[in-house]
Amino acid sequence: MPSQPSTQLVTFPNPKTDIDFTIRMSIPEFTCLCPKTGQPDFAILDLEYVPDRTCVELKSLKSYIWSFRDRGAFHEAITNEIADALAAVTAPRYLKLTAKFNVRGGIYTTVVATRRQPDWKPESEVVLP
Repeated sequence: MPSQPSTQLVTFPNPKTDIDFTIRMSIPEFTCLCPKTGQPDFAILDLEYVPDRTCVELKSLKSYIWSFRDRGAFHEAITNEIADALAAVTAPRYLKLTAKFNVRGGIYTTVVATRRQPDWKPESEVVLP
């Protein structure tokens, strides 16, 4: 059992590179520290991405998310840092990270960060009756 988090994200080859498909993950136990008070911040991270050549391996993602537990960071900075790291290692066609932080000072904060390849276009939405 690991006793320390890791900042290394591991990938594996996308098993179906010829089509677009969406991977969705909910990470309900994200924690970091308030950079002003040092008190814990809690958030639910919702990750959606359309992989290109690689996918992120879940165990490494879990350990990477754990690495923020003792770090002070503003909500906006930490959300974009995680989105940048995931985009750097997977180079997805599209990535959206939504960070829904619990109340702090009477305010709930949600930060949404997106990354996309410049030439990627999503398929048209299908609406069923």
